[in-house]
Amino acid sequence: MLSSAIHLSSGYQMPLTGYGLWNVSKTTCAEQVYNAIKVGYRCFDGACDYGNEVEAGQGIARAIRDGLVQREELFITSKLWGTFHEPQHVQLSAHRQLSDWGLDYFDLYLIHFPVSLKYVDPSERYPPGWVSSDSKSVDLIQIPIHDTWRAMELLVDLKFTRSIGVSNFNIQLIRDILCYARIAPAVLQIEHHPFLIQRQLVDYVQGKGITITAYCSFGPQSAVAAKPRKAALFTSLLEHNLIQEIAQLHGKTSSQVLLRWSTQRGIAVIPKSRRLLHMQQNLDMKWELTSLEIDSISALDQGLRFNDPVTHGFNVPIFD
Repeated sequence: MLSSAIHLSSGYQMPLTGYGLWNVSKTTCAEQVYNAIKVGYRCFDGACDYGNEVEAGQGIARAIRDGLVQREELFITSKLWGTFHEPQHVQLSAHRQLSDWGLDYFDLYLIHFPVSLKYVDPSERYPPGWVSSDSKSVDLIQIPIHDTWRAMELLVDLKFTRSIGVSNFNIQLIRDILCYARIAPAVLQIEHHPFLIQRQLVDYVQGKGITITAYCSFGPQSAVAAKPRKAALFTSLLEHNLIQEIAQLHGKTSSQVLLRWSTQRGIAVIPKSRRLLHMQQNLDMKWELTSLEIDSISALDQGLRFNDPVTHGFNVPIFD
């Protein structure tokens, strides 16, 4: 049976199940983080773009004050937004985010997307988002990934973060980073669920010793908030006959099956829920799917992607 944590190439341990903070409301974020810690979560996945880092930090601070956890027991991930890709802005952004969280260091800091955007002064708009000040266009700038990556490596040297990695990168971009990286990416975070397996990418990245974290683990259900009309067109994985049948055989829920399908293959997950029961269920890894069940779930692959900037109305073709 797999451990509940995975050993990163950077030398640190990361829990296989974390708590994702995307689309968590500011009004409930602190309470959700506190409750998640209370039921056993030690890994939290945030980002500048989520707009709730201050509140997430408040939840952590309360948990530490109440003696529920110590900082050293937590694994906190955040991400560099595209408007801060220029090397002179990377450290400033990370510093701002650490201040928002109330932390001295991140455990993991990722480049959120392989897209460099025109700088937006945080005093004018924060988080900056995709679009420019006219709220209509996306202002791309030409900053090579290797320039941003060298600034990310400096964050490790300065102890702003223990590990660095990337999100939403493809094989070609990762191969490029590995050609010049002084510190290799420890983690790749990608959309990954039975409707979007990305088998070649997963095999390549894991073969290079890079850990994968999956987001959108429930497929259409996870994507409802971002793209409700598109998500509504597809069968819910949580209600899919195969997933429900396997869940019934094991006495588990559909969400537990989908998460175990990832974690049993060494892929970390970052689900979220406001309900304490679901929080607890999502942490459960004291059971295993059979190899046949894993293969059957993998056979649901349709190459169906929900988190693509183009489908959200931003002309930023990353995955084609």
